[in-house]
Amino acid sequence: MATQEQHQKAMALVQRAMDHQMAGKLDEAIRLYKQSIAVCPTADAHTYLGWTYSFQGRIDDAIAECEIAIKVDPEFGNPYNDIGVYLMQQGKLDEAIPWLEKAKLAKRYEPRHFPYMNLGRVYLNKEMISKAIEGFRGALRLNPEDTEMAKLIEELEGKLQ
Repeated sequence: MATQEQHQKAMALVQRAMDHQMAGKLDEAIRLYKQSIAVCPTADAHTYLGWTYSFQGRIDDAIAECEIAIKVDPEFGNPYNDIGVYLMQQGKLDEAIPWLEKAKLAKRYEPRHFPYMNLGRVYLNKEMISKAIEGFRGALRLNPEDTEMAKLIEELEGKLQ
C-alpha cells in the first residue's frame, strides 16, 4: 500500500506529465507517467498514459493502459469513456457503447458530460437520431452552457419532424 507521500509525489508527476503532453512533448510525458506509476500506480497515470499513446496512434496500447486503470480504481470514469472513444476511432461503434454507458455511472469522473456526448456521436454515426438526441440532451443537461450542443439537438429534432 502506497503512503500518502508516495501518492502525492505520483500525482505531482502526473501533473508534470500532463503539462508536457499539452505542450506536445509526448515522449517526455510518457516518461513522467511511467515514473509516476513506478512511485505509486494510480488510475489517473495509467489513463493519461493511454491518452498520450493515443496521440501517437497507439490505440491498442491506449486501451491496455485504460484496462489497467480500471483494475486500479474501478470508480474512475475516464478510462471507460476513453476506451469507448478509442473503439469509436477504430469504427467499433457497437463495442464502444457499453464502455460509454459505464462511464456515465462512474462515481469519480470529470467532465461528466463527455460519455453522454460520445454516446450521442455513436448513435448519430449509426443514424439512430432519437438515441443520438437522447445522448446529446444528457450532455447538455450536465453542461448547459454548451450552445453548440443545443444547436445540434435543435437541428436533429428538425430532422425527425
